[in-house]
Amino acid sequence: MKAKIQDTSASELAKQLRNMKTLLINKNAIILFSSLFFTLTSLQAQNERPMPKPGPVPTVNVGKPQKFTLPNGLKVMVVENHKLPRVSFSLSVDNNPHAEGAKKGVKNLTGELIGKGTKSVSRDVFNDEIDMMGARIDFSADGAYASGLSKYSVRILELMVKGCLEPNFTQDELDKEKIELIEGVKSEEKDVANVASRVEDVLAFGKNHPFGEYLTEQSINAVSLNDVIQYYNTYFVPENAYLVVIGDVKFADIKNRVEKAFENWTKASAPNATYNDPKNVQYTQINFVDMPNAVQSNVSFVNTVSLKMTDKDYFATIIADQIFGGDFGSYLNMNLREKHGWTYGAGSYVNGSKFVTKFTASAKVRNMVTDSAVVELLNELKRIRTEKVTDQVLRDAKAAYIGSFVMKIEKPETVARYALQTETQNLPSDFYENYIKSINAVTADEVMNAAKKYFLADNARIIVVGKGSEVIPALEKTKIPMFFFDKYGNPVEKPVTKKADVKVTVKSVIDNYVNAIGGIKAISEVKTVATFAKGNIQGQQLEFNTKASSKGTFAVDMVLPAMKMTVMKQRINDKVAYIEQQGKKKMIEGEDYKLMKSQAHPFFELYLIDNPQVTFTGIEKVNDVDAYVVKTPKSRLFFDVKTGLKIASENESKQGEQLIKQMIYFDDYKEVKGVKYPFKISIEAGMPIDLVVSDVKVNEGVADSDFQ
Repeated sequence: MKAKIQDTSASELAKQLRNMKTLLINKNAIILFSSLFFTLTSLQAQNERPMPKPGPVPTVNVGKPQKFTLPNGLKVMVVENHKLPRVSFSLSVDNNPHAEGAKKGVKNLTGELIGKGTKSVSRDVFNDEIDMMGARIDFSADGAYASGLSKYSVRILELMVKGCLEPNFTQDELDKEKIELIEGVKSEEKDVANVASRVEDVLAFGKNHPFGEYLTEQSINAVSLNDVIQYYNTYFVPENAYLVVIGDVKFADIKNRVEKAFENWTKASAPNATYNDPKNVQYTQINFVDMPNAVQSNVSFVNTVSLKMTDKDYFATIIADQIFGGDFGSYLNMNLREKHGWTYGAGSYVNGSKFVTKFTASAKVRNMVTDSAVVELLNELKRIRTEKVTDQVLRDAKAAYIGSFVMKIEKPETVARYALQTETQNLPSDFYENYIKSINAVTADEVMNAAKKYFLADNARIIVVGKGSEVIPALEKTKIPMFFFDKYGNPVEKPVTKKADVKVTVKSVIDNYVNAIGGIKAISEVKTVATFAKGNIQGQQLEFNTKASSKGTFAVDMVLPAMKMTVMKQRINDKVAYIEQQGKKKMIEGEDYKLMKSQAHPFFELYLIDNPQVTFTGIEKVNDVDAYVVKTPKSRLFFDVKTGLKIASENESKQGEQLIKQMIYFDDYKEVKGVKYPFKISIEAGMPIDLVVSDVKVNEGVADSDFQ
């Protein structure tokens, strides 16, 4: 639980919104957006600049902590730093990973409920006092973090400890958190990256391993208030807990304060669960997950590794990862993104841990190049394992890594993490003081040897989540053994495309749809529709207000209420069409105008029946539902085989030379004046955007002037 949330800045959000490109209009007057693209131009420009000559190696002084241990087992480390009048407290409960079984989610829920007020202070009063001090306090099931001005250090510590040790667990708060957690799980089901991450962990570690478990609606609902209380009492204990204090404090003073604050934390230790280390596969293989509505494939390469920070090849391994996929200029990104233009970013990650972890490399690519991306990923893997990196590449990788390290060391959170890792991973006391020296000592031979050892070209899984009908035939030609799994990592048979009855046509699909939403008589009485919806992006609320008329006119306004600003508006009328963003107007002309005009109707599907460019293409799965597919020149529409309702649309747009596809889902249909409209719209636009319709007005509240 976060007592204070740091929202995306308004300027950054506006920048993101400016990158949204309007595409088509659906029949419910909800504007459709193509993918949200994050601007990488500046990064690319930085990459193209000549590298400056390296200066002298900076001296890093992490700060040696003064230590003491409380009778209950809490280990405390204090780093005095009087440069700024600030202080931070980082409490970490360092228990071994443990499986939650059928009640996966109890840890998440416990963490969310900690800090929701205390037994003696209500949540609102608690948060108001934090705000008044300009402080920050975050809580989780593994500890807490607090920071603020040092003049408030005593009270900040007291509030953090109260939140941790006097949680007020209530059924009402638990029910609210369950709903939010379940909604998050549901929204992730449509995202290929989230599905890929889940399957990756299930297959790499196993469902019964703590790192292979995943949340489900059933497991979340199985958690009771008593389960939360029991989990807290069992695992939120001081035996494996560490408190790191950094900032403008005096050791003797803070020692007394900490001893007093934590004196009532009862001594106890958590169960020490152990698990067998997972094994890698005997040979490299493709593990395919079919998501028929996916507009991109998520390709990930994964194998488990046992890499400790004390291992001799630790630094060589993280530099090998930096070169392979850890930086914008890495082998993987320069190949898949810069050379071929298949993705907006490709990368890899590996790090040291006390426990078995994984090496992974991934990218989201267009369906048509999925097989090529797999081949090129393996080519780059072979390269890092068999070819010595050049002196220049090695120097650049070291410089990038050291630069990042030096920047991070300025943050109290980083210093606290380093102090904690030194203790929990048994690192030498001068590990971070010698960090830069250790990086600079890595040789090209050591990089290659580390890659051979930890990046397992012959014993890895290539997990592909994508649209099977478009991707599988090409992947089979790679001759890499392929196995099939569902979205939860269960083995399944190779997906087979269903065939529709020969009697199904565009007309029959549209007729069923019309009947499902109310019938032709009810639809013909609709002259205007005004729709009002709200959504969130990066913590900022957005309003989508749209209007459409049977005259073939359309209007949409996208508003940031907090800024009292319209960030985008679109108009279509008998003469012109345009999109205006941040005061800049773009006119829509020619064929694009004709296309948008043809769909500027409350129920544009009626106009598809006699269009020779519109075809019925068969049956596909959309979120595990069989759907009839109707293809138009720039989109595909999906209608539930059983209900007849439109449940999704796939839309195309061009960004430069690339063809971009984007999915929109329609749900929660409700009747308004005899016609059903979807009151929930989910947009896959780089990040999932869920819109909730608050009101639909039929034949009221719309004037001709609205479309000018």
